[in-house]
Amino acid sequence: MTNLVDLAWTDLQDIRPMLVVPCGSTEQHGPHLPLSTDTDIAIALCEGLAASRPGVVVAPPLAYGSSGEHAGFPGTLSIGQQALELVVIELVRSAAEAFDAVVLVSGHGGNAATLTRVVRQLSDEGHQVHLHFPRWEGDAHAGRTETALMLALRPEAVRLDVAEVGDTRPLAELLPALRASGVHGVSANGVLGDPREATA
Repeated sequence: MTNLVDLAWTDLQDIRPMLVVPCGSTEQHGPHLPLSTDTDIAIALCEGLAASRPGVVVAPPLAYGSSGEHAGFPGTLSIGQQALELVVIELVRSAAEAFDAVVLVSGHGGNAATLTRVVRQLSDEGHQVHLHFPRWEGDAHAGRTETALMLALRPEAVRLDVAEVGDTRPLAELLPALRASGVHGVSANGVLGDPREATA
């Protein structure tokens, strides 16, 4: 695996590798998971790709995303859709000088609409840019699924002793209320699911 921050510019002058960019968020994930959960998952996916395939370089993560739906929980830091869009567009345009292609790997669902627009615009400009969102079965946020992933990736960061059940309704049923009042409006602890039985 090659991390971009460990290279000198001369390491890149005669090659054109693929750049993978972990796109995450800094937002609440209940009382038991770190604010970095989405970013940690995106980093792990990028590092896994780089470890399994030559010619892949992992960029430093974008640890801030569009997380307005998590307002009301201390520690959540959102830059909103417009700022995220501008940052990623300029980042990919800049990367085009040295990299054959850019893959954006997002661990945060709230980035989806923005990054989809970004990829469309950059593709229209002629850039080789792709977007990947991991998909899994399970609850929506900070429940069993994300807790299990974090137990596998960073067990020392998970506080299972304070894990609590949140709103366990399916995401499709929750969406109208989430759009109207954010996560805080449907779950006082920020959990959408039940993390208590999670294992690595």
